[in-house]
Amino acid sequence: MTQRTLQLDDALYQYLLDVSLRESPLLARLREETAQLSQARWQIAPEQGQFMALLVRLTGARRIVEVGTFTGYSALCMAQALGEGGRLICCDLPGDYNATARRYFAEAGVAESIEWRLGPALESLAALAREGQGVFDLIFVDADKANYPAYLEQALFLLRQGGLLLFDNTLWSGRVLQRSPDSEDTRAIQALNLALRDDPRIDLSLLPLGDGLTLCRKR
Repeated sequence: MTQRTLQLDDALYQYLLDVSLRESPLLARLREETAQLSQARWQIAPEQGQFMALLVRLTGARRIVEVGTFTGYSALCMAQALGEGGRLICCDLPGDYNATARRYFAEAGVAESIEWRLGPALESLAALAREGQGVFDLIFVDADKANYPAYLEQALFLLRQGGLLLFDNTLWSGRVLQRSPDSEDTRAIQALNLALRDDPRIDLSLLPLGDGLTLCRKR
């Protein structure tokens, strides 16, 4: 028994993958292709994608928004977990990696359930807000970190009561411990974490999964 979260060394992390990861050949191929890109660090860990798919199934989410899709790994995990008639909206900037995501969505047979909103995500979320309040079941934010506090407010507006909001990179490879960070991204994540801790609108858990995954349930 332990009273704190285990630290995983390479051997224990590999054991975790060996006994629990159920990554499909398609997802593995997408992850391997993404690893060749200069922005490969944007890719989530496979065990995180599997966990997010489980959350979709556990919550019965039918309407999902993803802020920051990149080559589509996390979106594909969630889209494959959606029930019939489910819808996933991907908000991202235009880029070459959009084509990679579209190609894998098509190969997986989920392209028809995915809608793209290409442009600054704050503008895309504002447009969704004009279309309806409190209509989404789950929102995953993994985009420009400097705007994380703004994404919080927009996401809470869009989520239904009981909906789930996920923020990625909330441990930020330990940089959240910096006392006077020069990075605007680091300062924004620090501000978000403190704001979430004291926010009465949500139930909260920060998991040491991947680079830190924060779960917020809208009360």
